[in-house]
Order: sequence, then C-alpha cells, then structure tokens
Amino acid sequence: MSFNISSWAIKKPVPTIVIFLVLTIIGWFSFISLGIDTNPNIDVPTVSVNVTQPGAGPAELESQVTKKIEDAVAGLGNIDELRSTVTDGSSRTIITFILGTNSDRATNDVRNAISQIRQDLPQDINDPIVERVDFAGGPIVTYAVTSSKQTVEELSNLVDQTISRALLSVKGVGQVKRIGGVDREIRINLNPNRLQSLGITATQVNDQVRAFNINLPGGRSEVGGSEQSIRTLGSAKSVNDLKNYEIVLPNGGSVPLSSLGTVEDKFGDIRQSARLNNKPVVAFQVLRSTGSVTVTVEEGVKAALEELQKTLTQDVKLDLIYTRATPVRASYESTIDELIQASLLAVIVILVFLKDWRATLITAVALPLSIIPTFFVQQALGYTLNNMTLLGLALAVGNLVDDAVVEIENMERHMAMGKTAWEASFDSSDEVGLAVIASSATIIAVFLPVAFMGGIPGQFFQPFGVTVAVSTIFSTFVARMVTPMMGAYLLKDKKHDEGAKQHKRKKGIRFFGINFPFLGRKKNQEEEIPFSLPPYPSELKAESVSSPSSRRRRFQPYKSLLKWALRHRLTTLGIAMAFFIASLMLIPGIPKGFVDDGDLGISVVSIELPPGSTLLDINKVATQGTNLIRQNPAVESVLATEEINLATLTVKLKPREERKVTQKEFEVQIRPIFQQIPGARISFQSQGPGDSGKELSIVLRSENPDALLKAANALEKQMRTVPGLVEVSSTASLVKPEILVIPDPQRAADLGVTVQAIARTASLATIGDIEANLAKYNLLDRQIPIRVQIDPKARTDINTIKNLQVPTQNNTLVPLVAVADIRFGSGPATVNRFDRSRQVAVEANLQGISLGEAVNAVDKLPAFTNLPPGVSQQPSGSAKIMAEIFTRFGTALGLALMSIYAILVLLYNNFLYPIAIMMALPFCLGGALVALMVAQKPLGIYALIGIVLLMGVVTKNSILLVDYAIMNLQEGKKQREALLEAGLSRLRPIMMTSLATIAGIIPLALGIGAGAEVRQPMGVAILGGFTTSTLLTLVVVPVIFTYIDSFQRWIVDTAKYGIGKKKRRPKKVAVEKVMSLPPGREEPPSEYSIHK
Repeated sequence: MSFNISSWAIKKPVPTIVIFLVLTIIGWFSFISLGIDTNPNIDVPTVSVNVTQPGAGPAELESQVTKKIEDAVAGLGNIDELRSTVTDGSSRTIITFILGTNSDRATNDVRNAISQIRQDLPQDINDPIVERVDFAGGPIVTYAVTSSKQTVEELSNLVDQTISRALLSVKGVGQVKRIGGVDREIRINLNPNRLQSLGITATQVNDQVRAFNINLPGGRSEVGGSEQSIRTLGSAKSVNDLKNYEIVLPNGGSVPLSSLGTVEDKFGDIRQSARLNNKPVVAFQVLRSTGSVTVTVEEGVKAALEELQKTLTQDVKLDLIYTRATPVRASYESTIDELIQASLLAVIVILVFLKDWRATLITAVALPLSIIPTFFVQQALGYTLNNMTLLGLALAVGNLVDDAVVEIENMERHMAMGKTAWEASFDSSDEVGLAVIASSATIIAVFLPVAFMGGIPGQFFQPFGVTVAVSTIFSTFVARMVTPMMGAYLLKDKKHDEGAKQHKRKKGIRFFGINFPFLGRKKNQEEEIPFSLPPYPSELKAESVSSPSSRRRRFQPYKSLLKWALRHRLTTLGIAMAFFIASLMLIPGIPKGFVDDGDLGISVVSIELPPGSTLLDINKVATQGTNLIRQNPAVESVLATEEINLATLTVKLKPREERKVTQKEFEVQIRPIFQQIPGARISFQSQGPGDSGKELSIVLRSENPDALLKAANALEKQMRTVPGLVEVSSTASLVKPEILVIPDPQRAADLGVTVQAIARTASLATIGDIEANLAKYNLLDRQIPIRVQIDPKARTDINTIKNLQVPTQNNTLVPLVAVADIRFGSGPATVNRFDRSRQVAVEANLQGISLGEAVNAVDKLPAFTNLPPGVSQQPSGSAKIMAEIFTRFGTALGLALMSIYAILVLLYNNFLYPIAIMMALPFCLGGALVALMVAQKPLGIYALIGIVLLMGVVTKNSILLVDYAIMNLQEGKKQREALLEAGLSRLRPIMMTSLATIAGIIPLALGIGAGAEVRQPMGVAILGGFTTSTLLTLVVVPVIFTYIDSFQRWIVDTAKYGIGKKKRRPKKVAVEKVMSLPPGREEPPSEYSIHK
C-alpha cells in the first residue's frame, strides 16, 4: 500500500502544523543571526612572498630574487597562477592555488621552498616574508585620527601601536593599514666632507654605532646565595648619550659622534602622506579577512573603536571617512523590499483570480513556510544574506506559490463539481500530485548543476542555486501537506445553487477570470458573452466538448486561437521558429558585460606623474585635483593618498537621495576637468572583480622585453582610437631615471675593492642599512631604529656620490669615482611577471560601451591580431572571469537540460512526452533576448541567472498542460479533444502562476532602490522570457504534442503490424502501450480511442 503524504497531512493536521511551526521558528532565528554582505565569500587559496632590498632597482631584483623565487615554487602542486610585481626595493610574488587546496598546507609548502633557496638569494636583503593572503577585497572602513595637541608622530604611533592592536583582536579583521603619518627614527646625518677629512666612511660609523648600541645577555651568576641573570646594557639612554658616543678613527684616536654630523630624534624619509579635503591627516583603513562578513566586521570595528575612544585623551578624535557597509546595507534593504513587494503582488494576483480570501490565504501561507525555513539551511551551510541568496528568494517568489496555486485551484475545481472541501482535498491532491512533483523536480534539476559548476563562478553561484533548490523543496512539501490540509478545514463547501450562480455572468467581458463590466453589452443585447471564462473550469470534464453550454462558457479567443493552431500546425511552428531564430540574431546587438558595481557612493581616481617625480610634485597635483573635484555639488569629501609619483583620490559622494547624479554620471562629469592638470595620467579605478584597477585589461607576455614593449606600445596606440575606451594606458610605457654605478674591473682589482664594497658604500650612505641591521634606541614599549646616512642635503649633488669613500683590502680609502664609472641612466619603474614571463598590461576604462563590446573591438585591432613572434596574449581581469562564467554556464545549462529530461522520463515513464514539455524552453530564451535588446541591458551574470530561472519555471507550465493532455488521452478522448480540454482547463492555473511570477518580477525589472541597477538585467530577462514563453506555451506546445503523440502511435502501429503493411482502421482500435503509465495514475481501460 503506497503512502500518500497529502492524505496523511489531511487526516493528521497536528503533526503537520507542528513540523512547519518548528521549521519556521528555527528559520527565523537563523535569519536574524545571518551576516549581511554584498556577494558570497569566495575563498581562493593564495600565498604571498615579499622580499625587500632597499635601494635595489626592479631589474636587479627581478634577476637576483624574483626569478629564483618563481623557479622554487613553480614545482609545487595545484598552482593556478603565479604573478610577481617588482618595484624599487620590493619584490612581491603571489601564488594562487586551485580551489580546494588547503591554505595552511600551501603556505607551509611555499615557506619550505623559499627556505631551501635562501642561500642563493642576496645576503643584504631582508628575510623573505611568506604569508597567506588572508584579507578579502578593499578596505571596508576608513577613519581619520585628529588631535589638537598631539604631533603627527604621536598620532602615527597611536595608530600603529594602540588602534591596530585593538582592531586586530576583532573577529574578521585581516589587516589594519595606516595612511599618512610618519615613522619615528633617530637620524644620524653625516657630513661627507668631515668624514673625508677624518678618513672614515659612513659604513664604518654605522658598524660602530650598531656594535656599541645594543643590549645583550651576559650569562648567569650566584651572588649572596641567590641566582641572578647578567645583562649587558649598551643601548643609549637618551639621544644626548648617543651624541656623545666616541667613534674610533681608522688612523687612531676617536671623536664624538656629534662631531661627524647631526643626531636628531625625528622621523624617517617621508615617502607617503594623506590629506582629507586638502588638510594633512593620519588615517587608517581596515581590511576584512577571507570568509568574514562585511557588515559584521564593520559593526565589530565600530564597537571596538567606541570602547577605545573612552581610553584616549579628549583631544583625540576618530572620525569615520567611509564605510563600505553603507551600500551593502542599502542593497540588502532594497532586496528585502523587492522580496516583500514581489510577495504582495503575487498574492494580489492570486486574490484577483480566486476571488476568495480563504483560498488566497491558503496559497499565501506557502511563501513564509517556504522562505523562512530556507534561512536555516543557509546558516548551516555558512552562507550570508547577500545579493545571490536574497535574489534567489526574491526570484523564486512566483515559483514558490505555483505549487500551492495548482493545488488550491484544482481543489476549487473539484468543489465546483459539488464535492465537499474534505472530499475535494483528497481527490485534488491525488490528481495533481505528479505534476507538482515533476515541476519542482525540474526547478531543482536546473539549479543544482549551476550551483556546482566549479571554479570561481561555482563558488559565486552556489549560494544562489542552493537557495532556490532548497526553497523549492520546502514549497513542494507545503503544497503537498499544508495546502490540502488547510483547504480541507478552511474552505467552505459550495452549495449546488451556488454552482449555478457561478455561471451567471454580469454584463461585461471576463478576461482570464476577471469581469470587466464597463465592457458589457447594452441592455437590449443578448446575455451570452463570448469573452467569458468560468471561475472553475472543472465542469469541462463533465460536459461534452461540443456542447453549446460548454462552448459558450469557454474562453473564446484562446479556444479559437488553439483550434486554428491545431489546424495549421506547420504555420504555427514556422511562426514560432521564426521568432526564435530572429531573437538569436539580436545577440550581436545586445550589450555584453560582466557585472556592474552599481552606485557604491565612492569613486577612486588615480593621478600618476612620470617616474622620478618627488612627493612634493605629487602633493601639488593631488591638491589641484582635490580642489577641482570638490567643486562638484555631489561630493562630500576627498581623501588623497600620496606616494612617490602616484596619488589616489578616494571621492566620497553624498547619499543618493541628496544628489541628482549617479556615481557613473558623476565620473563622466568630472573626467574633462582633469585636462587642466598637465603632464598627469588620470584614470578611474574599477571597484569590481578582476586583477586590474581598470575595467578592461589586455595582458601581453613574453621573455623578450623589447618585443613585448613594442607590441604593448602599438596596442596602446590603436586602443586609443576605439570609441568608448577612455584613459588607455600601459604598464610598460614609463621608465624612471637612475644613477648607474658601473665598476671598472681593472681599477677595482688594482686597488683591492670588491663590487660588494662599492654597492654597500653607495647604499648605506644614501638610504642607510637594511632594517634588520639597524641599531635600535630602546623605549619602554618599543624600539626606535637608528639610521646612519649622508646628510640628505648633500645627496642632491652628484659629486657627493662620486666622492664617497670606499674601503680597500689594505684598509685605505679611495673615492668611488676612482673605481667605478658613475652616470645617469634609466630603467623600468615596475616589472610585472605572469607564470615566469614578463607581462605588460594595456588597460582602459569604458564609457558608453559594455565589456563584451570592448573586448570584441580590441580583438579586431591589427596590433592584437598580428602580435610579434614570442609575444602572446594572456586572459586577465574581468574579461577572463566573464569568459570563464559564460563557458561554465554553457556546460551547466547543458547538464540542466539533460537532468530535466531524465527526471521527466522517470516521472512519466515515457521517452517522448518530455520532449513536448521541454519545447517551451527556446521561446523563453527568445523572449529574454528581445527584452534585453529593447531595454539595452547587458547580457551578463545577472541576466544569465534570470535565463536559468526561466528554464525551470517555464517547464512547470508545460508540465501542467501536457500532464492534463496525457490524462485525457488515457481516458479515451480524441487527440484534438484532449488538447483543447487540457488547454482550456489548465489556462486558468497557468495564467495565475504566470501572472503571479511576472508580478513578482516587476519590482526587480523596474530597477528601483539601492543597487537595483545591478539586478535590473535579471528582471528584464525574466519578464521578457516568461511573457513570451507563457503565450507560446499555450499554443505551440499543444501543436508539438500532436506530432509527438502521433509519432508514438506510429511506433505502436509499426511494432504491431510491421512497416509498410496496410492496416485496418476501425472506429475504435485497441493499441498496446509501449510505455507504462505514470506512477500514481489509475489504470485506464486496456484500449483507448484513436481517431484520424
């Protein structure tokens, strides 16, 4: 005896109520504890190797450090990408592992590989730092620290020591980065002339200061019967003590350190600064760790700073400049509003159709009972409330009520036959059970392949697919348990006279079950209204299809259209195919994109000066740029972060309701004003995904630097001619000035001078020793570095460099110019590498064109199609991610189609009927493409998600239609009669579910609310695809079904009579079924009617 879950729920309502009550309560508590973020967390195992060597040029670091590190780690398994960036004195290598690799193990493997080659690296480098990249995205909050009493150095120390330590203890904080400020140092600025006269070098002075100014352990003793440790304290107690240190001269005697130059307690060379609205400021940014939640981390940071503020002096203020959590919250609230609006609109549509508040209430209950328990699963899987999970629920609103609509509408239909609510609930749930399960199974079959399609796209879309699938499962249980149970107890039985009243029409026209009295006939006209539809078309089964009363009550326009389509099948299919093919031809005209960042309320402007520019130069340009930007009324504040030859202006816009322009419109407005800054390269940095600061990045790679530079310059020049590409630049287009010290091997050998001595003399005299070798001045809570170098004022003269004293092996001194040629030259400002080859990125921002259009335009450029030998193009940035997403989506959709077909075959135990059901899919794609073309919305991530959702929802309508047609055939009806009755009987539930889904999508398609412009392409695609597919499903699917059903009968006849044999056709012919009946159906008679 089979178990019927609907019958069990009707007979035992208490367990059903308890089950869903518990699920709802658990789901609600899960909902309020879920974190809020923009997008799902994507954990890509990444390890960085950082090496610093002060004074080293990029070319030297590349050959001596970077290449050796790359070779050492290249042999490790599971490496996806290997990238390196080499700048002045710094080499950074990023090793990205394939998804699924254990991050801790990968970090240890890299650390072991570096330790094995440490002896092959230069000895004067700072020890390589190997660490897991454990912070995600850009800064989530930026604060300014101000004080009316404390110095810049004191505020900098406050950020480094107090604030950073407090915030790093907050869960989810990955890094605290100070902006601006200074680092305290004891500066010993030596007089080069005084050193030369005394016969001592800066190197010798540095070695003596370091050797004497140190605290060391001295062992252990036992005096007076107790044990004591012995400490040797050589560190100076004050700066004055340091000034009085005696420096031993090579020729004998000693002099105080202060006689060789100045000794000052100041700060190190200022290589970066920060200004807020052109006022110097010390600021800090907080980056969240991988896997943490933006809003949760921001709340934790705010709480920690509020507690810290209580411990600081009253003059110190911590002012919030920007928080990324604000647009995240706004987008979250907007999506929640869309979810509520979609639910209300769907319920209103159902109420209009059913015209029964009890039935509407039963249907509406399906929404909270399906959505709220889904939050419990999201929390169990570690998801957050982000764009993907919330959109999954918002888009599924129409789908979630579909099953309940089918159940309750069928129940109402049975009650119209004169059955009680109790009887109708049993009969109705049994009749539509297979259709409900089949439609839900197809939704799950569509989204599970998308959720697990692998790669970064798979991690991005998994929460969306799982959310839709889980909510669909809950809605199926609600439809099979709660809906029939509530219907049995809440719906009122219909009296027989009420059934008759249902057929009395008010004067007017009924369209889709809605009466329009203002379209009614005049009093002297007859009462028969052809445009009318009974509220419960169930009586169609009880009456002959050809009866006058039945014909009068039917929806004549649809009936006439369906009759015409069945008489002109080839014409109907031709029209449908023409529509589909024409829609495919629109694809080239549809914008292609990845994902729009939306209006984040912040724009980032990069200002770059030629290499060799000083910090003073960039300060002047950044000040001018800030003044120009602040003239725009949409601007609230401008934070300028200034480095050598580069400034980054972070522009915070006013709240959206206080400004008339969007972020994109603002950027278009201010682009022209930067033309007032001559000699500067201006660009806007993209805040979206990808490895480039700009929206389009074309990466070229080669082992031949000259060929690579030539190809990049040619491509950059041609890209400037492409309409829509702005701020085109190349990472290889600039070089920096250098002073080259070229040793003379013969003279150096004659004088006994080594190349290492030459290099160390030049380095230590100009920038001091490496960090690890600096002497330290001890304070109670920290150590201050002591830096020995030539006076910066003297270093502005090239002769000072030439006359630096170099020690020989005979302990004599010779000027640098005596053993080396010193000249001006140039070298690369930055060296970028990818997979152990040099790379150059030609980048651009987009204005008025989509990413797909830009990529297609660049692909056609001669400089791109005719790259020199040895130069290749490397996919990168957003274009690479977009290509991967489209590829993986294609595979996932293919698997989804196969899964849908397999499920339908299993449920209907038939290989042919599922084909008719799936014929609605091409029409939904055509409608989506037409809508995107008309609205000029990009075919990107969100539009693809909408198309995926369409595949599942559209299949549900076909199932309702075909399932009823199959039932009619099994009852012995003619093919045409079965299809007409199926279309007319299922028109109402199909229109109800379709209009409910469309109504739920309208808020999304209108693009109203914070961040809605990002999600709008999805709503447009669903709205267009669902509208066209619904209309075509009601007409084209029956036509296709006739061919498939006739083909199946031909197979039966051929199997029975043989091919080519003439067959007698009685009026009623017994036909053996080639396939067994769908499970759950009553066994029909052994023969059913077939008519030509």
